Parts: sequence; C-alpha cells; structure tokens
Amino acid sequence: MAGSKMEGPSAPALRRDPYEVLSVSRDSSDQEIKTAYRKLALKYHPDKNANNPEAAELFKEVAYSYSILSIQRKGGNMIVQGLRPLTLKEWIWRLICQILELSTQCLQLYSEALNGTVTVRPLPIGTSVSGKVEKQCAHFFGVTISEEQAESGIVVRVTSAAQSKFKLLYFEQDANGGYGLALQEDSEKTGKVTSAGMYFLHFQVYRMDSTVNALAMAKDPEAAFFKRLEGLQPCEVSELKAGTHIFAVYGDNFFKPATYTIEALCAKTYEDTTHKLKDIETQILRKRNELRQFETEYRKALARFQEVTNRYSQEKQSVDELLKQRDSIHSSFTVARAVAIPSGSGHFSNGSSSKVPGEDYKSESPGDEGSSDSKDKSSKKKWFNLNLKGSDRK
Repeated sequence: MAGSKMEGPSAPALRRDPYEVLSVSRDSSDQEIKTAYRKLALKYHPDKNANNPEAAELFKEVAYSYSILSIQRKGGNMIVQGLRPLTLKEWIWRLICQILELSTQCLQLYSEALNGTVTVRPLPIGTSVSGKVEKQCAHFFGVTISEEQAESGIVVRVTSAAQSKFKLLYFEQDANGGYGLALQEDSEKTGKVTSAGMYFLHFQVYRMDSTVNALAMAKDPEAAFFKRLEGLQPCEVSELKAGTHIFAVYGDNFFKPATYTIEALCAKTYEDTTHKLKDIETQILRKRNELRQFETEYRKALARFQEVTNRYSQEKQSVDELLKQRDSIHSSFTVARAVAIPSGSGHFSNGSSSKVPGEDYKSESPGDEGSSDSKDKSSKKKWFNLNLKGSDRK
C-alpha cells in the first residue's frame, strides 16, 4: 500500500459554527480558544477512545474548527516559525497535525523536513532497522535504489511487535533541497502486530482505509459487512525512480513512544508474491462491485422478510384468539348450572349446592326403603301372633 496523498482534511459534511463547536464566545481571547480546543481534543482523542467512531468524528470537528479560527484570527495566513506564509501543502500538513497530534512538535518536524535539516539514516535495500521513536517525533531514513531495482519495484514496510501506533511517511525532495510530504500510511493491527507499508510495483495498488464509512457502519451493523471493502482506495504513487528516497516513521501516539522495525525490499525476489497481490486485489475489487449489487437485493429481501414475519405474528395472534373463543363456547355446554332442589325446611334451595339432583334422590332412597321393610315385618309378626293365639283357643 503506497499510502494516501495529502489532499485535505476530513471535514464534517455539515459544518457547525467553529465557536459553537469549541463552546466559546466570539469575543474570547486566543488563549481561551486554545484552552477550550485542547480540553475537547484530549477528551475525544483517538488514543483515549479506541473503537469509537463517534469520538473520532467529534475529534476531527474540534480540530477543524480550531484551524478555521486560527486562520481567521491571523488574517488568512498561517506562519511557520514566524518566517513566511504557509503554502497550501504546508497548511494542509498543519491542519492534519492539529487533527492528529495536538502539539507544535509535528509542525516543527515538518518545518525541519521542508528546510532539509532533519537527520536521515541510511536504509539499504534488503536490510531492516529497529528503533524506538518518541511520541510525536519521527525517524527519517534514506533508501537509495538503482535503475534495475526501480524497474523491479520497491516495498517499504514497518511493523511493531508491541502494537505501537505510528505513521509511515514518504517525502518527495523539493528543488530547494527540502522534503515535502507526499504519502502517508497509518499503522493497522494485523494479527499480533501493527504494520504499515508502501508498495511501488508499477501497477495500481490499493490501501485499506478503515475510517471510510466507520460511523455509518457503527450505527448499522449490517452495513459493516457491505461497506467493509469500500475502504479500499487507490494509491496515487505506484513507482519510484532511481535515486535516494526519504521515508519516516512517526510516533503516532499522544501518550507513549512507538517501537518499530522498518525494512526496504526489492520486489524482484518476490515476483510470485507481487503477482498474487495484483490478483487478490483484482478479486477484491470485483467482490466489492458484487456486494454493492447484492446489498440492494438483500435490503429488498430483508424488507420483505420483515413484512411477512410481522404478518406471521399477526396471523398467529388471530388464530390463537379464535381458538380461545371456540373453547369458551364449548365450555358453556355443561350441566353445572343453577338447579332448584327441595330443602329440609320445606323450601326450595338455590343451585349453589354441588350435588346433582339424581345424587340427592339416591342418597334418600335407602332410608325410605329401610323404614317400609320394618313396617312390613311388624305387621307380619302381629298377624302371625294373632293366628297363633287363635289356634290356642281352639
């Protein structure tokens, strides 16, 4: 990945009033504005809000607003070390520094690069150098390549086993002997390390910008899949000419230094890998187009699915209610109702008794039958006795 060219700040689409963003009045002093800016910048700084896209957007908006007020209050020109008005490229760099770093060390670093006063260490092709760069500082390296190596292609990579945050920078040499920032690649976590690379292979290579659509993806988890490949952006520089080229590793953490290992390689010994990179990025681009079409189909199918699932819930509720009413009607066909039965006092009782009329009848019947049997026996006995007495008299 050859990095992204500095073409301007990532300003919000709908820009609020800078004073409103910084929560200061229009008659505030420069120091009050600066204090408010630093307070908000520290609050929303990416190093303190990892994996928080909303904080990142607010951080950019705060830095952008402060930059606008700085320009307005200095008559439209920004000064480096009080020497001269900034060029457009220098202004863009300062704005990016304010967005990303919150200090003037970044400006001083770039000023030194512009003046060609930075210390440049040699980085021969096929070698690696390890180091530790302080926060908001940079180590510069000079990579000298021959005509043959330039034709084969060059790769510069930086890794950090400590997962430090850093930037890989590429500077072009100006006519006055200074260096102007041309490309920048932010470190990304890949497995157990953070890494960044620039690939000058004579064909279009791409860099993955994870910040593209990050806020939208955070609000819509489904969009995270469909927008995942949208961050693949073409690199502006695809080849280097023979000569010495300046790269730098910048400590991109506001709170601690970064440890790193930088290496420069000639792609001649990696021809198979180069072809694989070209092929896989072609496949990714094709897949991105397929996903764009598939997202439309998916959204339509999802809307239809939600529609039928809503109807399913409604129909299920309706069926349950109908069956409930049917059961209620069935339960009204029963003998367990209010029935009038005679009571022992000669009055009719209400149907509050749980006994069935037939049961009451049966419970009374045995007593009645028993009393009639005893009467019959008594009469027979008397008749028998009468007969016996009659027989005795004879």
